[in-house]
Amino acid sequence: MRKAGAFLLILLFGFTLLYAQEDEPPPDGDWDFYVPDSYTHGDQTFVISFGAVFPTVFINNGKILQHNFSPPVGGAGSLSYNYFFTSNIFLGGEISGVFMPTLGNNMYYAILVGTRTGYQFYFWRFEFPVNVTVGMIWHRILNFRYYGLYMKGGGAAYFRFNSEWSFGLNANWYWLPQWTNERRKNVDGNMVDLLLSARYHF
Repeated sequence: MRKAGAFLLILLFGFTLLYAQEDEPPPDGDWDFYVPDSYTHGDQTFVISFGAVFPTVFINNGKILQHNFSPPVGGAGSLSYNYFFTSNIFLGGEISGVFMPTLGNNMYYAILVGTRTGYQFYFWRFEFPVNVTVGMIWHRILNFRYYGLYMKGGGAAYFRFNSEWSFGLNANWYWLPQWTNERRKNVDGNMVDLLLSARYHF
């Protein structure tokens, strides 16, 4: 009887250890799954983006202007930071730059600094943030300089590669008003960008 009791105790102890090992969560290095709850209050992301920018519509007092950018494509890049208040809602800021050549072989430059907010959707390991940015822009072409307001709205599609990095495409529409004291010279510029982005999560 004593041998049988000892054997039962050893067997129960072994099953208990086996059950405990099966219930242990995977180590932090294993990231074979993803759920939106991995974003919580206080999570942050840093994004670096590079790509092309395209002039679209330029309007002066309701009339469409022919822009002088040729070829009608330039370059753009940005650095942005996001702070998540929930798994979906974020607030942050960005600094970006744009350049485009003109018909006269000159170069248009712009530096943009703004505050951004947005909402992020999820599907499996894909993340789809949409955002709106408002800020100030410095334009320069030849001797002409202008400092004013800009607004930008857009979205992105990222694939979550692992717990720290995601990669994807980013597209935005820019509204760049240039308002002066002479209304007839006011111009509302519009541009679109398409960027490759890498996002670091911390």
